Amino acid sequence: MSPTLPLGVVADVRWKHDDRNRWEQMARLTLPQLERHLFAAADILRGSMEASAYKEYIFGMLFLKYASDQFEVEREQLIAREAAKGKSPGDAKLVAETKAFYKGFYVPTRARWEQVHGDLHKDIGSGLNKALEALEEENRALDGVLRHIDFNRRVGQSTMSDKKLRELIVHFNKVRLRQGDFEFPDLLGAAYEYLIRDFADSAGKKGGEFYTPRSIVRLMVRIAEPREGSSVYDPCSGSGGMLILSKEYVEEQGGDGRNLALAGQEKDGSVWAISKMNMLLHGIPDADLRNNNEGTLEDPAHVRGGELMRFDRVITNPPFSLNYTADGIPFPERFRYGWAPDKGKKADLMFVQHMLAVTKPTGLVTTVMPHGVLFRGGEEAKIRSGLLDDDIIEAVIGLGPQLFYGTGIPACILVLRPKGAKAAERKGKVLFINADHEYREGRAQNLIEPQHIEKIISAYNSHDDVERFCRVTSRQELAENDDNLNIRRYVDTTPDPEPQDVRAHLHGGVPRSEVDAKRPLLACHGLQPGALMVDRDFDYLDFNSNVSMRADLGSLIENDEGVRAAEAEIESGIAEWWAGMVPQFDAIPTGASLADFRATLIASFEAALPGERMLDRFQITGIVAEWWWSSLSDLKTLATHGYGGLIEAWQTSILDALEEAKSKIDPLDHRLSGALLPEYLTAIGELEAQTAEIEATIKSQSEAEDDDADGEDPSEDRLTDDEVKALKKQRTALKKQLAAAKAEFASKLDSARRRLSDEQARELVLKLFLADVEALAEQEMARHRNLITDAFGGWWDKYRVTLDAIETERAAADAELTGFLRDLGYE
Repeated sequence: MSPTLPLGVVADVRWKHDDRNRWEQMARLTLPQLERHLFAAADILRGSMEASAYKEYIFGMLFLKYASDQFEVEREQLIAREAAKGKSPGDAKLVAETKAFYKGFYVPTRARWEQVHGDLHKDIGSGLNKALEALEEENRALDGVLRHIDFNRRVGQSTMSDKKLRELIVHFNKVRLRQGDFEFPDLLGAAYEYLIRDFADSAGKKGGEFYTPRSIVRLMVRIAEPREGSSVYDPCSGSGGMLILSKEYVEEQGGDGRNLALAGQEKDGSVWAISKMNMLLHGIPDADLRNNNEGTLEDPAHVRGGELMRFDRVITNPPFSLNYTADGIPFPERFRYGWAPDKGKKADLMFVQHMLAVTKPTGLVTTVMPHGVLFRGGEEAKIRSGLLDDDIIEAVIGLGPQLFYGTGIPACILVLRPKGAKAAERKGKVLFINADHEYREGRAQNLIEPQHIEKIISAYNSHDDVERFCRVTSRQELAENDDNLNIRRYVDTTPDPEPQDVRAHLHGGVPRSEVDAKRPLLACHGLQPGALMVDRDFDYLDFNSNVSMRADLGSLIENDEGVRAAEAEIESGIAEWWAGMVPQFDAIPTGASLADFRATLIASFEAALPGERMLDRFQITGIVAEWWWSSLSDLKTLATHGYGGLIEAWQTSILDALEEAKSKIDPLDHRLSGALLPEYLTAIGELEAQTAEIEATIKSQSEAEDDDADGEDPSEDRLTDDEVKALKKQRTALKKQLAAAKAEFASKLDSARRRLSDEQARELVLKLFLADVEALAEQEMARHRNLITDAFGGWWDKYRVTLDAIETERAAADAELTGFLRDLGYE
């Protein structure tokens, strides 16, 4: 019989271990496993209704399963304790029903998973609703939360069918959600965030109503810099990301995230319920999240003693361009700078004024806003002038396009401080940062990467001018521009026009002046112009004879000795830096602070790389930051279970993916697979290549036969029928070999992992971590190489074909055409 696993369904189809204890120790639930499981759960409901409608079903089922499974852990411990005291099994179970004994959620019988899975087969929606209701009634922390989840909610003309809900229950029964099963303690919180992001992706425009991309949130939180002991408020809290990342930021700085007062308000009841569960799963049981039907402007919920509560930090992404109702609006003193029109979807600056009204005198606001608030006239212009007159606006940060769900237009971040709260050196000034080029293009949505965040934060902290990126402006200059805060008025990032040399266009050659202008770019990557160009005369250059076509440029630059030496210097610096960091990794499993470790990594990395370098400090810091965020779950597993435990977690994820028909990853491509089984994977690759080659030959033969049937001339390379039969037989044999080889993958991987000593496990993890850092650095170096390739490619495109050559070619074509016409008797 297979041992019970977090994903028990997989156990029956994996392999059997003689060492049952070691298997059970290894079989922890990993983040990739849980993410795939949740994605598959959502897949069950996709198509039945849109993501914005069914998301609460998944969140509710997940929370119910986790609460019940964790309750059973405590219940089993209580029963064992009472039995050890001499109580009978029946009496021990009776004592275990005492609610006061439970540190976590107390789960009544109706809400226990064994009841849900075992008894709910008909009228399932009502049964699940009653289970959630019972769970909420017994736990004050869930007061008002679970009632917003309705498994009988009508969407269109129907509710979710019993068949679909039963399928969902059966799917969740495959997973045991006990803390002791998790690869690191906050696994469920991390997976919950993944699920929220997945729903935002699926919901499209509606996703923006409850989810702000986490890179944007990290940027805003770093600007706000919440401190231990302070309060943070989000008046439009959505799924709670601003508040959760504020807590994480405090912990990253070495503070106690529990000593942070978090508050938020959310209008949508189901989204509020999601945010409450999000907080609980992230270990934040006391966040003051409130829900009402009117929204923050019309009905602010955080009121104490008849007055609005005040906070140290307000961090938010409110809904853009709403209408609001001015009549009877409470706390009208919030809007001391004026009232925006309550028609025409212009409530943005009303939200801004609310934020300022609830900020402590020494506090700070950072909020996302549409660009319209910066330049629209009328009453909004008066509000803007009032804010500037009172020296409220500290910074305006323009962001790139398509960064947010639901809108492709660029947005901005406003940084605001109450009157008199600015630092002395910033009084009477506004910093404009134009970061509209600081993003990476994505398939459906653009992304702000760590290097972009570092650059923006550096500019904000230094509060100084940087050409074509940021500029400090005076109140007088703003007044002269009628308080129009359009960012491009102050920081224009439009590139200079491409230079055009008429003589070069006419007669050829690349102007030496243009090449000289690019020398700093070339030099920091170790490239001399002479590697690709020769002198034509004093003012112009020609491409070398080794450049026969434009396509040659990339490979010639990449393989240039100077370029390779410059990149090798960076690679050497990374290797040396890494060697110094190894003791820090060794300290992680012994309880060292991950926050301190991150700070050490980032602080030391820039100093380790060459001085005159191709990567600026933002790219360098971004490499480490990007590696950190992508590896955080691995680092948490390392901290919890050590090097061997991390490798076991990787193996568990690989094997889980192996059994999943629709897995997003190829288990054979996992870095652990390649590290432990390189020869085996090479052999599989060769079998796949041979199979593909034979498939292509058979396909081309079939196409040739179709051509023959259409009356075309038969090919001389046609295979005989016997040769085709032989190929098909060989293809079948290869496929059998391939299937047999892949069938051995699980056991071979396990055997290879088991052979690792503790020291070998350590060396392997560190080697793979370093490879990830090196890959990120290579990406940045490749981007820089591409800038050089683009420069030479631009010169090729502009000047390679001269006007003289074009005219000569045209004259020859005219002469040839004239000859054809003469031969045909038309001339």
